[in-house]
Amino acid sequence: MKVNEDRIREACAANPDKGFRMLVEAYQQQMYWHIRRMVVGHEDAEDVLQETFIRIFKYIGDFRSESSLSTWIYRITTNECIRFLNKKKEEAVSTEEVQEELMGKLMASEYVDYENEMAVKFQQAILRLPEKQRLVFNLRYYDELSYEEISQVTGSKVETLKANYHFAKEKIKEYMTK
Repeated sequence: MKVNEDRIREACAANPDKGFRMLVEAYQQQMYWHIRRMVVGHEDAEDVLQETFIRIFKYIGDFRSESSLSTWIYRITTNECIRFLNKKKEEAVSTEEVQEELMGKLMASEYVDYENEMAVKFQQAILRLPEKQRLVFNLRYYDELSYEEISQVTGSKVETLKANYHFAKEKIKEYMTK
């Protein structure tokens, strides 16, 4: 579904409540799955999604159209995911502990097709990536964002993102062939 960003921006300016409802309707599912791939658990994804839309509502008046609305929303969503994961890291003893928790949530997920061993292994490989590589991989592979859009979302240089994506692909290939 192609989102009419101009229409949403106009609605937000004219009637913030109506515009925000349009924004949520247009982006809720897309952002849910972006978050879900980062935090894995459904309940956690719902919490992060709610925090994301609260932040979007709070700052929609500050949107300056320096990027597309969707890129701005991805940036806020990504920052909320990172905030959530950092909080998990603070509560955990180690990064490995966080990865194990995410892996446990993956294995308990009703959205995983356990009959398809390769799909499960692929998801496990993604979860084993360092956070930055996992983020770049998900944005590029699943969300099909360009490196320029990912750069606007993450604040990283395009060359760095390309390297992160390349290393992520190599690590996934290595894990898949074990």
